[in-house]
Amino acid sequence: MTDLMPIQGYHHLEFFVGNAKQAAQYYRTAFGFSAVAYAGPETGVRDRASWVMAQGDIRFTLTAGLGPESPIVQHAARHGDGVRDVAFAVPDAEQAFAVAIQRGAEAFAEPVVQEDEQGKVVTAAIKAYGDTIHSFVDASNYSGAYLPGYVGVSEQPAPSAGTATPVFAAPGQPVGLRLVDHIVANVELGRMDDWVNFYADVMGFTQLVHYDDEAISTEYSALMSKVLWDGEGRIKLPINEPARGKRKSQIEEYLDFYHSPGVQHMALATDDIVATVAALRANGLRFMRVPDTYYAEQRAKLDWSAIDEDLDALREQNILIDTDDEGYLLQIFTEPVQDRPTVFFEVIERHGSRGFGEGNFKALFEAIEREQAARGNL
Repeated sequence: MTDLMPIQGYHHLEFFVGNAKQAAQYYRTAFGFSAVAYAGPETGVRDRASWVMAQGDIRFTLTAGLGPESPIVQHAARHGDGVRDVAFAVPDAEQAFAVAIQRGAEAFAEPVVQEDEQGKVVTAAIKAYGDTIHSFVDASNYSGAYLPGYVGVSEQPAPSAGTATPVFAAPGQPVGLRLVDHIVANVELGRMDDWVNFYADVMGFTQLVHYDDEAISTEYSALMSKVLWDGEGRIKLPINEPARGKRKSQIEEYLDFYHSPGVQHMALATDDIVATVAALRANGLRFMRVPDTYYAEQRAKLDWSAIDEDLDALREQNILIDTDDEGYLLQIFTEPVQDRPTVFFEVIERHGSRGFGEGNFKALFEAIEREQAARGNL
């Protein structure tokens, strides 16, 4: 049977931020991304400035508005820095958009053809949870740095004898981040199944796993989660909603401060999590911590004959480990990367496992609750 909406992977994630230039510097120095493209007043774009940051196959577009009337500025004022667009690469953006609308999606942007001397790109977009959108991007006929309207970024300033000033930015030092593994959404109580049905009906995704509030809970709070995927693993989209508990859950805290559903965290894959996390720590990134007793428990609980890892090295970097019937995974979570307790990142290394760290949920949830309590939000 022909797939009417073949999705090839994530094309990019666009963040709406308060200051794109400073955000680009943060992702360069903290995460090791390099600027590869830019659009703004210097390139003829009058209403925004966007820096495209890359590492491995990951592309973050950091966009800021240039005036108080800008919807980008208003988005940042309401939500803080956050993900506006989870964009998918497709072979035919017009068809993907038409199929999505036919299946019940709400249009955000009709198909548009953008061209320059390096080819053409077709884009369209539909609405998703909260103020998040999904763009469909067909860049198969384009050879430029990113998209039409953007210019490539030089790693060196212009020679002093010249008059032209190219857009330049010093490259980051990569830390081993390769690709986006999954993207997690937080939605309101009672809306998880609505969005599960949306991705099933509109995108043709299927449910990979379901975690109820018994699996993800502590003494004080809980959440429920269902994971949608494309059947091949290129796209994995966990959707969380809060469950009733004695105190405010991390999902409720997110919704309170983001002021709508939205992307909670992005998991970025690496082939050497110990080295990647050590580099990120050296860059000043802060991670959530679990107590040392976690590692004594894991040493006793897990079958280490099937795990090719040094537990002491994992403990030194506070990296979590979980196993399932297909293998194991290693993971760690940053603290929120802006002042509001909203968006954060996960670093993940998979060895066969297609899971999401179910065995770590309680330890992680308790770590998050300690941070919530410190903020006065538990």
